[in-house]
Amino acid sequence: MARILTLRHDQTLFRDIDVFEPTHVPEQLHHRDAQIRELVFLISPALQGASPMNAILRGPPGTGKTTTVRQIFHELTRTTRDVIPVYVDCRQDRTPLAVYRTIFEGIFDYTLPSTGRHPDDIKENIVARLREHRAALIFCLDDADYLIVAGTYNLLLYQILRLYEKWDVRKPGIVAVTSDLALNLYAEADASVRSVFHPTEITFWPYTKPEIRDILSDRVRQGLYPGVVPAPILDRIARITAREQDIRVGIDLVRSAALRAEKDGRRKVRAGDVTAAARAVTAPALSARLAALSEGERTLLSWIAEQSRDGGDMTAVFEDAQDYIAVGKTTYHEYLNALAKAGLVDLMPRAGRGQTVRLRYDPDEVNKACVFPNDDRSCIFDDPGPD
Repeated sequence: MARILTLRHDQTLFRDIDVFEPTHVPEQLHHRDAQIRELVFLISPALQGASPMNAILRGPPGTGKTTTVRQIFHELTRTTRDVIPVYVDCRQDRTPLAVYRTIFEGIFDYTLPSTGRHPDDIKENIVARLREHRAALIFCLDDADYLIVAGTYNLLLYQILRLYEKWDVRKPGIVAVTSDLALNLYAEADASVRSVFHPTEITFWPYTKPEIRDILSDRVRQGLYPGVVPAPILDRIARITAREQDIRVGIDLVRSAALRAEKDGRRKVRAGDVTAAARAVTAPALSARLAALSEGERTLLSWIAEQSRDGGDMTAVFEDAQDYIAVGKTTYHEYLNALAKAGLVDLMPRAGRGQTVRLRYDPDEVNKACVFPNDDRSCIFDDPGPD
């Protein structure tokens, strides 16, 4: 009888579990060379004593936008004092005070007291440090659309981009990031901001299945001991990730599946670990997004799922949908944009009529969830098997 290899109670499958954390910056960022080159080009004037240029990074969730920024900012921090990069998470920091506090803490590397500081005082300290070091400030507004919702987007961009008018500093550079493909961050800026913003747009398309496997293979190499995730299991995780079109799902699947194997004292991840992890990782996201939809939006999503069942993208044309959902053209486009904002579909312009729609979940699972939004059947995410 073959001997079953098991872990001792003090052993682990993880070489470095932090590799699977959302904030981890990988040793090498795969399949984003073009985007990195473009962003570095826009920042490079700051390294020659000039002002950096601005950028808008657009792409669906889980396509490497934030990781690209973090990697470049990490390299700038490590190699130069001529540029001070600061990352701002606009999901957390939406007010001028919160954003200025984050910039201050990124520059001075210590935390301000929670109360007692006015934004203007913080701003003057920021400017003083930039002048002292003759440095250029460049900062990332990640999920910048949250500033639009909060009503602070134009105010912040206007104040920060025009710092040079009041103080003798270089004009800061802004990297604004959004996962909403229907949103034009430049168009959302008012005239006074657009006159100094002038961003270059950099697009991040979803990773292909081979690209996903490369990225996951690298995380497995860095984060787990050899042999923990056999090649067929990694292929299976890559297929599920490609279906979800979010690399973060794949990274979380690897981590969750390995934790399940470790909990059972096994040295290798099995197919059952992946299936169980997929249910836990992907089902709540789909259920939560569907819960926020109106009946009409759910009906349109169900039609898109039916049209997408044969695989690939589809073209959403208003007239084609009329036999399934009888609404006016304005309402139809409102529904379509709501599905994109909910992270259920990606919308891309195309020549001629309609938009190219990429469904971000398995069509059969979407239809089950649309018909049975509160039923356990909507949470079954079995892998479809080999291609």
